[in-house]
Amino acid sequence: MNSAQPIVSIRELTKSFGTHRVLNGIDFDIQPSQVVVVIGPSGSGKSTFLRCCNGLEQPERGTIDICGHCLVDHGTMLKDRALNALRTEVGMVFQSFNLFPHLSVLHNITVGPRMLRGASKADAEAAALALLRKVGLEHKAHAMPASLSGGQKQRVAIARALAMQPCVMLFDEPTSALDPELVGEVLQVMKLLASEGMTMLVVTHEMGFAKEVADVVVMDDGEIVEAGPPAQIFSTPTQPRTRSFLQAVLSRA
Repeated sequence: MNSAQPIVSIRELTKSFGTHRVLNGIDFDIQPSQVVVVIGPSGSGKSTFLRCCNGLEQPERGTIDICGHCLVDHGTMLKDRALNALRTEVGMVFQSFNLFPHLSVLHNITVGPRMLRGASKADAEAAALALLRKVGLEHKAHAMPASLSGGQKQRVAIARALAMQPCVMLFDEPTSALDPELVGEVLQVMKLLASEGMTMLVVTHEMGFAKEVADVVVMDDGEIVEAGPPAQIFSTPTQPRTRSFLQAVLSRA
């Protein structure tokens, strides 16, 4: 995929829940190795936007091309088998970790590659241990999720998503369920992935992370109201809604 071709391309993305329009005709592209952070007020449509990118929500209108697959074509989503194939290419990290509680850390990470990619037990475990080293948790390979802190669980969840060798990683408020002292260890792993060229789309309230490693998209009322590099968005935003949001958020920081 050349640099001129986006790895994620979204056109006219529209989604409603009942009579409430949550996404209102979003157009957006993400290039390979780009890190995009989506910020905005609660209820602005950020998480719904992300979930549409993984087929967890079906829009009623629009097109999503992701990792060379047409996930949604004018509101029609891929069918089950094709959708599952796409999900092997798109890693998703949730705010609530979603680890399998009855499986060890190592088994949590190897189950996807073994079941969905046909990896051998030895290969899957070797890859999992390498990923655990990357996130600083190799010593927890045989631990059960209940014994881990929230930050450790989230780092395992990131390793599990990376084990599928995705072409893009989606993060839905990955630190919002963590105690403040644990946020940094998760953000450090995400910064490492960014430095290694992983394509990432991140919904977060962590403004420091947005300033440091990402291009920034501001959403409000189901629309992208502004997008650009951090210096522009945080220092010289052009839209009143962006200025209002940032003043409210940064005043609480």
